[in-house]
Amino acid sequence: MDRFEYAFPTLEINEQRINCAKNIKLYDGDNKTTFEGGEAVLTSHRLWWVAPGVVENGLSCLSLDLSYIVFIEEETPSAFAFTRSRKLVLHLSQANPGKKRGPVSVSCNNFIKLSFKDGLEESFVLSFRNALSARKWETSPLQQANTSLPPKQIPIKPRTGIVGIERGMQEKQKATEENISIAFQDLSKLMDMAKDMVNLSKNISLKIREKQGCITEDETIQFKSYLLSLGIDDPVTRDSYSSESKYMTNLAREMTDILLQPLKDLGGMMSLADAYCRVNRARGLELLSPEDMLSAAKILEKLALPIRLRVFDSGVMVLQLTSHDDNAVVEDTTASVKINDSLSPAELSQALGISVLLAKERLTTTEKKGLICRDESIEGLRFYPNLFVERCNE
Repeated sequence: MDRFEYAFPTLEINEQRINCAKNIKLYDGDNKTTFEGGEAVLTSHRLWWVAPGVVENGLSCLSLDLSYIVFIEEETPSAFAFTRSRKLVLHLSQANPGKKRGPVSVSCNNFIKLSFKDGLEESFVLSFRNALSARKWETSPLQQANTSLPPKQIPIKPRTGIVGIERGMQEKQKATEENISIAFQDLSKLMDMAKDMVNLSKNISLKIREKQGCITEDETIQFKSYLLSLGIDDPVTRDSYSSESKYMTNLAREMTDILLQPLKDLGGMMSLADAYCRVNRARGLELLSPEDMLSAAKILEKLALPIRLRVFDSGVMVLQLTSHDDNAVVEDTTASVKINDSLSPAELSQALGISVLLAKERLTTTEKKGLICRDESIEGLRFYPNLFVERCNE
């Protein structure tokens, strides 16, 4: 197979087409290859193996110079091989130095086989022998037409088996790594463009501050709303302040501005993790670290801001409104459990539109007040009204 080379399936100036046969499979010695179902085309100088779709897609075929062929013979099938297709054996000489690249660089076999799935015609064998006897490549060497396009190689599928599977996995992994690299390159470009946009917005914000009298109040509010929708309304950064305390104080105030309305919409309480996501979404590219977020949350109550940090006995941290009334929450939770006869944290979460974590803390707080009781089983955790308390109150 190392005598084959890639070439376009087009006749040269002094080359003639002689015969052809379809549905041909190639063997490298006695070994099967993946080159099957193609067409064998015999010319005065070469033997082509043309895969299906090669001509339509402008691809290359496998070309074997007839000068390599020493002699041909038909393989004698075994007496018990009734279903085997007839094969033509081509005995080859050594490859010439400087041969063009082909599908196989090195082969230890000095012969190949053509397997004729649709039957071997005697006319093809006779034409083959006559072409070898004529030796046109000696009296009339090929005169190649000028072309600037290199032949496109036909795809070669690796053999199946463990080696083929491992090779396929390696190729997929390599392709995945290349796709990830390209994706990160695109992300880097996007980040660079976004940084330019942030700088532009900061410059415009400074100009608005400098020219308060030249720009109307409505235009200022409208522009700031555009910046807020992009999440880049000049967020608080550590570089903007000379001391850590000033940075934390202003960061706490910024957190309050961002979270106050969402807290009101959610009933006055939000998990610290949800608050962290909302704050970073509003800050755009100036992402906040979890440590800075927690440090700023701890001083919210000290600054007398309308929200504060609360840590439950379970260790769950939440941000809640200072006006948040636990007694009112307990009453609402007790009423919800009574109406539904029983509730799980997931069901209460769906009913109130809050996270399962906060729903469980509500139920646990109400349980500590003695107004509901729990039942843990294979079906999960559920809370029921405390009938003892109800009977005593009656």
